[in-house]
Amino acid sequence: MFPVIANSEKSEIANPPVPAASSGWVFFDGECPWCTGLAWRFTSTLRQRGFGLAPLQAPWVAERLGMAPNELLEEMKVLTSEGILLGGGDAVAFLAHEIWWAWPLYWAAQLPFGMALLRRAYRWVATRRACAYNNASVCTRTFTPTSSKSRKDWAGWLPLAILPFCAIAIRSQLAPWALMWLLAGSIYFGCKWLTWWPCRNIPNTPSRRFGYLLAWPGMDAEAFLSASSSPRRPALREWAGAILKTVLGGALLWEVARRIPATFPLAQGWTGLLGLVFLLHFGTFHVLSLVWRQSGVDAPPLMRTPALATSLADFWGGRWNMGFHQLARRFMFKPLRRYLSAETSVLFVFLVSGLVHDLVISFPARSGFGLPTAYFLIQAGGLWIERSPTGKKFGLGRGVPGWMFMVAVAAGPAFWLFHPGFILAIVNPFLRVIGAV
Repeated sequence: MFPVIANSEKSEIANPPVPAASSGWVFFDGECPWCTGLAWRFTSTLRQRGFGLAPLQAPWVAERLGMAPNELLEEMKVLTSEGILLGGGDAVAFLAHEIWWAWPLYWAAQLPFGMALLRRAYRWVATRRACAYNNASVCTRTFTPTSSKSRKDWAGWLPLAILPFCAIAIRSQLAPWALMWLLAGSIYFGCKWLTWWPCRNIPNTPSRRFGYLLAWPGMDAEAFLSASSSPRRPALREWAGAILKTVLGGALLWEVARRIPATFPLAQGWTGLLGLVFLLHFGTFHVLSLVWRQSGVDAPPLMRTPALATSLADFWGGRWNMGFHQLARRFMFKPLRRYLSAETSVLFVFLVSGLVHDLVISFPARSGFGLPTAYFLIQAGGLWIERSPTGKKFGLGRGVPGWMFMVAVAAGPAFWLFHPGFILAIVNPFLRVIGAV
């Protein structure tokens, strides 16, 4: 259901003034309620940047663009002040470049295959939007108000859509390391809410619900909240291993890192970062898994000895950070797989992962933009090589060759993921704040 628009606002959008805008014009389908609703929502944002809005059905628009009616209504269009006409995905990318909070979309479009994916995504949405037409060149579905179920489903996405932008909005008041943690925390909580929302009606105790949201980093809400699960109680050896990894992380963080001379800041920062990873991901999170499983909750460890993986597919799909793997598979890979090939879907998942890491790592550091994204695109390329006939011929998906290839691709370019700008601007100052150096 779209917000109520005052008659004066409706008239202005439906019959805008003809004089040219300073930055150009955005033309939308004025007979499509969905398109008109989006135009209304973005009117203020676009006008602040010098863009005028007009429906494609306005008589002067067809005359100015010199296009036939059927061709005119195929997609939204942007006419720049220089007279350049852009349509569909290209128009979306152009507008994303003009709006600071939409820059990640623009950057994604500049990557290999990025523009092709954006154009395809635009066409997919355009052909499924709910409008009322008989013209075969545009959609033929009849508009119906959004169902209450669909509106409720959107509530699951709200924290993920809002919280990161709130963190960005106050970036000038935060130290770079604090902005990094705030961005990471807002994205993490948004993802937790997204996975919890569809399972919120599963019968369980309030402590179990709060435990999933606040005391468990995994993303499988259904398994965690289900009372029917009965996981095997952890053995004493697993307890000892988790505690040992926690202690090792603390030792690297508060003992080893401080002994490295300050004249080697990258070595100092990398040691502290490694200590943080062991302390949190391998140690503390494993201990939480043990506590929950001891209480009868299905909460398997997120890190499953990734160093033993004999292929990249095994590393990313079955051993490293299973929380993100479950999240990406459910909300990205499976929906994309309905319309794209498996290879393209995997590429898109790694691309999104790279952009998220760029936001959390490079944006607060104000340097190294694109390096984390490049790292994850390398992982996608490595998976393609691993599964290719040549990769299978050399045994890259199994045994010692597979392990060596996994280490080379996953660990080799790690300096792109955690680039020097991030280490010097984020990690080292944070280590000083917590007294590690």
